[in-house]
Amino acid sequence: MKPNQWKEKLHEVIFEAETPAGKRFDVILLIAILASVMVVMLESIPSLGARYGNLFYALEWGFTIFFTVEYLLRIYCVYKPIRYITSFFGLVDLLSILPTYLGLFIGGSGSLLVIRSLRLLRIFRIFKMVGFLKQARIITLAIKRSIPKILVFLSFVLVLVTIIGSLMYLIEGPVNPGFDSIPHSIYWAIVTLTTVGYGDITPVTSAGQLLSALVMLIGYAIIAVPTGIVSVDIVHSNYEIHKVSTQACKHCGAEGHTADAIYCKYCGASL
Repeated sequence: MKPNQWKEKLHEVIFEAETPAGKRFDVILLIAILASVMVVMLESIPSLGARYGNLFYALEWGFTIFFTVEYLLRIYCVYKPIRYITSFFGLVDLLSILPTYLGLFIGGSGSLLVIRSLRLLRIFRIFKMVGFLKQARIITLAIKRSIPKILVFLSFVLVLVTIIGSLMYLIEGPVNPGFDSIPHSIYWAIVTLTTVGYGDITPVTSAGQLLSALVMLIGYAIIAVPTGIVSVDIVHSNYEIHKVSTQACKHCGAEGHTADAIYCKYCGASL
């Protein structure tokens, strides 16, 4: 086969999920990712790490070599490697192999290998779960649109807890060592307003307990606000998301194209 034909074939197997060979490769890849993450988790258990440390070390290097070869093949079979290298999955693929090599020079970096679990996101593409991809895009778009509103809301909450903390400092400060400063009082206000309630700082005066009860009630109302903001944007975003395919661009490796797309919306190459 000619070099270009090899590239086409490799791209079909590695990047595409529509062909039997591509699906088999991706399923094998997912199994390897799961096994690799499991090895890292088991190695972190002191008793297992001491007993099977050499086995875990050998397995980790085996997985790393496999993922390194796979990463290099991905770079080889795309026409614009830089696009793939700087993409989200390209960066995740790179970060999933770096910790093992860094472990030769920096102790403890091997625990970062759990980042390989991010690669399991490919499961949506492999099993043609395009509907899930659509819903994920709807949520992503809704969150992006909600960021300005949520930032304004968080600013309001920050001002509110500062005021409440200052009031509680004035009320409880003279008689309660837990409220010995405004920062400690603001910490209590945040914990109470979010309904977490650690209980490490509690008011002892009647006025402080009354204010505490009001803050708890306000907390229940405040929690519902971000949910409403994002929910409204989800409804609007649902009408703007078109059906996407599982096809990956062979020039830049990008995904997420609409089902009727002829050209890549990221690099303009023909699909």
